[in-house]
Amino acid sequence: MKKIGLTRYRVAGLIAIGVLGLSACGSPEADSAGEAGGSAEDGATVEVTDMAGTTHTVPAEPESVVATDNRVFRTLAEWDVDLSAAPVDLMPDDMEVLEKYTKNEDILNIGNHREPNMEMVTAAQPDLVINGQRFSQHGEAIADAIDEGTPIVDTDIDTESGAIDEEFRDQITLLGETFGRQDEASDLIAEFDKALESAKEAYDPEMTVAGLITSGGDINYSAPTTGRAIGPLYDILELTPALDDDGSTDHMGDDISVEAIAAANPDFLIVMDRDAAVGDGTSASAKELIEESEALQNVPAVENDNIYYMPADFYVAEDIQNHTVVLNDLADMWSK
Repeated sequence: MKKIGLTRYRVAGLIAIGVLGLSACGSPEADSAGEAGGSAEDGATVEVTDMAGTTHTVPAEPESVVATDNRVFRTLAEWDVDLSAAPVDLMPDDMEVLEKYTKNEDILNIGNHREPNMEMVTAAQPDLVINGQRFSQHGEAIADAIDEGTPIVDTDIDTESGAIDEEFRDQITLLGETFGRQDEASDLIAEFDKALESAKEAYDPEMTVAGLITSGGDINYSAPTTGRAIGPLYDILELTPALDDDGSTDHMGDDISVEAIAAANPDFLIVMDRDAAVGDGTSASAKELIEESEALQNVPAVENDNIYYMPADFYVAEDIQNHTVVLNDLADMWSK
C-alpha cells in the first residue's frame, strides 16, 4: 500500500438524488434530512478514499453493512453501527462493547479468515463492505459474493510503513467520514496522540528494548518495524532495540533462543501473549515462560521487573484503542 497522506480522506459531500428529494427542497422535512445526512432511501451518498487509495461512493446511511477487519470492530460497536454479517469467530468474546455483535444471533457469522463462509456475505445483501486485516486476502472473493458495484472499503493498515500512527489516524478518519462520525473519530485520534506523546516523553533512549511473542510454549522474537504487534512501536516511539535482527510479520513471531535474548541483555521487554487471546489454556503463560526461564534470570529486564505484557486480547484486537492502552501503560511504567 502506498502512503497517500493524512489529507487523503475528504468527504466530497452528500448528494441528494431523485425526484422526491428535489421536490422536497425548502420544506422543514427536507432541511431536517439534510442536517442529518439523509438516508439510504433518498439516495444520499458520501465519497471517501480508502486505505488502498480507491475512491468509493458509499450510502450515507447503509442498510446492510458487512465488516471483516478486526481493527475496526470495537470502533464500529462504540459508534453503534449495526452489522449484517461479520467473522464473529474472530472477535474477543469477553469484550463487553462487542457483545453487540458476539451475542447478536441476527448477525450472519462469516467464520474466520482461514475458511470464510462467503455464503453469509451473499445472504447479507450488503450495500457497504468494510474489509481489512486478516480478510484483506479475500477481497476478490467478497466482490464475487456481492452485487456488482457494492463498495468494498479497504480499512487495512500498513504495519510495516514505519508510521503506524499515521496509518491509524487515516483509518479512523476514513471510518468517521464513512459513517458520519467525524467528531468521534477526532476524539479517538486525540486520545491516541496524547498517549503517544506521553510515552515518547517518558522513554529514555538509553534503555534498550526487546519485543517478544509467546505462543504454544515458545518464546519468539518480534523485530523492530516488521515484527508482529510490537515491531511498529519501535518506529513511533523511537525505541533503542536490544536486538536488531531481521524479522517477519509472522503471527507467532520469529524463532529465537532464550540464550540469544539473554545475550542481548535488554533493559526492557514488551511481550505479547498470543495464547492469551487464542490459546486453549494448556500452554504456559508469557509471564511463566519468561520469568521462570533460568537463562533469562540475569537479564536486566527480568531482574528489575521491567516487563510489559500487552493486553490479553491484543492479538485479536490490534485496534487504535488497544494501542492507546499500550502507550498509556508504557508511559506509566517509564515514568516511574
